[in-house]
Amino acid sequence: MVAVADSILTERILTGARISAAEALELYRSPLEELGALAEARRVQAKKAAGDGDDAGIVTYIVDRNINYTNVCNVYCKFCAFYRTEKDEDHYVLSHEQLDQKLDELSAAGGVQILMQGGHHPKLQFDWYIDLLQHIRSKYPHINIHGFSPPEFQHFAEVFRMPLREVIRAFKAAGLGSIPGGGGEILVDRVRQRISPLKCNSDAWLEVMQIAHEEGLNSSATMMFGHVETVEDRIEHLQRLRDQQDVSGGFTAFICWTFQPDNTVLKIKQRAGVAEYLRMQALARIFLDNISNVQSSWVTQGPDIGQVALRYGANDFGSVMMEENVVSSAGTTFRLNAADIEELIRGAGYEPRRRNNWYQLLN
Repeated sequence: MVAVADSILTERILTGARISAAEALELYRSPLEELGALAEARRVQAKKAAGDGDDAGIVTYIVDRNINYTNVCNVYCKFCAFYRTEKDEDHYVLSHEQLDQKLDELSAAGGVQILMQGGHHPKLQFDWYIDLLQHIRSKYPHINIHGFSPPEFQHFAEVFRMPLREVIRAFKAAGLGSIPGGGGEILVDRVRQRISPLKCNSDAWLEVMQIAHEEGLNSSATMMFGHVETVEDRIEHLQRLRDQQDVSGGFTAFICWTFQPDNTVLKIKQRAGVAEYLRMQALARIFLDNISNVQSSWVTQGPDIGQVALRYGANDFGSVMMEENVVSSAGTTFRLNAADIEELIRGAGYEPRRRNNWYQLLN
């Protein structure tokens, strides 16, 4: 490893300067503890830049629920253990009654949002989605619908035979409040061709985000790493996110996690460990100087590592996540309630506060 403690690069980071891809690669090779300290400094800088300087000691979280409206998907990603075909006995599409039960439980728990995603169902049509959004918005107006990843939107435009912008506008008018960053994986097409050849390419993923931001919908940005990509690929992914944010400015947060290989077709030689996860999150915090919020990923890494990640650039503990189906299908199952999350945040030396999708404090 290359020490960076007394380098010019360190001084530039501590003064808030933007770093290059080459400098990011240099940082990646630095000692983990030093990288974490630099990420923590960037976290404080980000809070001040967002006008939250007095709140640097706050770590936020949200009470929401993952709802996968269908598990039918025709893109067959090699890293996914969740998808089914219509021929599989356990395939499903949620009814409004099933959805209402989930939303009633969320409301009772003080929830403010659903993360709603599904597979690329080849037969569900435009009116089905509009009815779904209007139903939720009319019956549960206090719940933000954070839904439909960029690959889903590209799929919708193809199936509905509609321009992408018209689809996004119609979904927003029907009740969609924001868009998750799912399906990003690694925004390098050579990698995407190996792990999800039928899913939209990098430019198409970014196109959805560009249009969504232009139409007034904020979104998150994500990265799933630790499969077939190189470190250089990861940095290129971060570069594309940062460039997109410079243009459209609609990313509210960044979340990264490691590939969970159990029960998937995609096999790897070695699973990315805790140190690698912390290293990439810290590097992302430093590199993504225009995205204010970074979530720790306790859902994949576990609560204890999620807590440690708060010292590696994260200012958010993510979601209570009353329900999770995709990651758990790959063999990773962690569960936390609001009290658990607040205890973990306090244990790391921060003040826990609930938020909404736009990182406005609720309590």
